[in-house]
Amino acid sequence: MYAVVRTGGKQLRVSPGDVIQVEKLPVEAGSSVELPDVLLVSSDQGTTVGTPTVPNAKVLCISLGNGKRKKIVVYKYKRRKNYARKQGHRQTFTRLSVQEIRVG
Repeated sequence: MYAVVRTGGKQLRVSPGDVIQVEKLPVEAGSSVELPDVLLVSSDQGTTVGTPTVPNAKVLCISLGNGKRKKIVVYKYKRRKNYARKQGHRQTFTRLSVQEIRVG
């Protein structure tokens, strides 16, 4: 069984037991998180595609804490103009453990 959920402007395919990283959510480590924007659910009985979401479907997760991704370097440069800017960025995330996919 798997589902496609939308969170943080991104779509992720999740199954029970998966550990995913999503955009930072305002939750404490160890607390439960409910993802209500389920776009698709597939199981042994068949596949249900939402319009735009599947009614009464949700994905239950447990927060494993927050973190930061690997640093990326943003470098802006214009030749012959004496212009160069270097900046680093680390995106924050929340790590979630998918526990259950509920439909109905």
